[in-house]
Order: sequence, then C-alpha cells, then structure tokens
Amino acid sequence: MWEAAAAGFSAMGSEARLKVLKTLVRAGESGLTVGEIQNRTDIAPSTLAHHLRFLSAGGVVEQEKIGRSTINRANFDELRKLAQFILSECCADEIGKAANDG
Repeated sequence: MWEAAAAGFSAMGSEARLKVLKTLVRAGESGLTVGEIQNRTDIAPSTLAHHLRFLSAGGVVEQEKIGRSTINRANFDELRKLAQFILSECCADEIGKAANDG
C-alpha cells in the first residue's frame, strides 16, 4: 500500500493538479470532458492534458473514451483509500501515552 499511496499523493503534488482533482470531485460520478475542466479551471489545454495524465497515472482520476470525447472522473475509491491510509494511525501515540499514563 505504501507504493500506491506514494503514487497517489505524488499525483496530487501541485496546485494545478489539486485544482483539477477538486473540480472533478465537485462534478461527481458523471465526470467532465477536458473542455469542461478547462472552462472551470482556466488551465491551458496542453498543460491540462499533462496534469490529467499525471493524475490518471497516480490512480486518482479515471478516464473513459466515449466517441471523440474523454470523460474524466475522480476515482473516489482510490481517494477514500488514500484518506484512510493517511489517517489510519491518527492519534495512536496520544492513545498509547494515555494508556501508559493511566
């Protein structure tokens, strides 16, 4: 899981990619075309394509070709796994310390 988590977090590692991902999260399961993402983010088409490839390679965005359009969706399952991974040991040191102090 460490390797997958590192890839997912790395994919989100820029302000522009976070902006794209948040836009896709807002769009929900229906997703958005590249043109719709561009209209909502004001990111240049060639730069947007680069960011979408990076997000897709990191597993946090899924792309589906429908005719001549590509629908981009946030990969909610992967995003939940990343959130669970980073929070899985939340406060473990505090809990252990409280148990030892008691």
